[in-house]
Amino acid sequence: MPESLQQQWNVRQYHGSEFHNSRAVLNRYLGYWDGNPATLAPLSPSDSAPLFVEMMGGSAEIIAKAEELHAAGEYRLAMEILNKLVYAEPANAQAKDLLANVFEQLGYQYESASLRNVFLAAAQELRNGIQTIAAPRGTSPSMARAMTTSQWWDSVGTRVDSSLADGNDYIVNFITPDTDQTFVIEMSSGTLSNIEGYLSDEADATITINRTDLDTVIMGQATLSEQLQNDLGSLEGDASVLLSMAAVLTVFSPGFEVLPGTLPQ
Repeated sequence: MPESLQQQWNVRQYHGSEFHNSRAVLNRYLGYWDGNPATLAPLSPSDSAPLFVEMMGGSAEIIAKAEELHAAGEYRLAMEILNKLVYAEPANAQAKDLLANVFEQLGYQYESASLRNVFLAAAQELRNGIQTIAAPRGTSPSMARAMTTSQWWDSVGTRVDSSLADGNDYIVNFITPDTDQTFVIEMSSGTLSNIEGYLSDEADATITINRTDLDTVIMGQATLSEQLQNDLGSLEGDASVLLSMAAVLTVFSPGFEVLPGTLPQ
């Protein structure tokens, strides 16, 4: 960035950063690929890291060099080689501790709060593992009422485990009489989709439930099956499709690891 711009407070890295925002502009207009075939379809870090570690002489050599770089203030170079080692050996506590020290020093140096927090959060994860966080069940009443029925079905679709759902195809008509809305819900090729304003002549089942009773499901206070069993709706046709749908839904864990070897044992 030109020095004249660096002196203007309104372009300082208080929100976002030069690293991130410049990439975002390039990505918008040119795409993420830099034109180098080697970066078009690269190996994952966990697949490529073991070879790098082997060629660098093993973990002891890498740690010794990383400590030397850390002492010299060459934190980004230390990060490069330690990141390879942590991916190759996720259980290597010494490597994770040293990489955490490097991340911490890099975090201290950045003016951007968001950039700083990324490095410091990664350092904390390497030292202490990820925090165990209970997955939220449903949402608040106001959020449930604000969501459209189509948006809720979209959110259900994100939970489908395609490997379990693949080959199990069906169509469900979904009706909310109190809002006078109709939907076609289709499971096909391991993907759940919905479209509003239609009913299918080839539906395997038809579910009718008032939107006010569906809100209870959206809030996580009951399942769709429980609402139907409590006579708060009806199901006509093949009831097994509802069981089939429930069987392929995944409960997301908010405590996913950013770096390898940080999940609780």
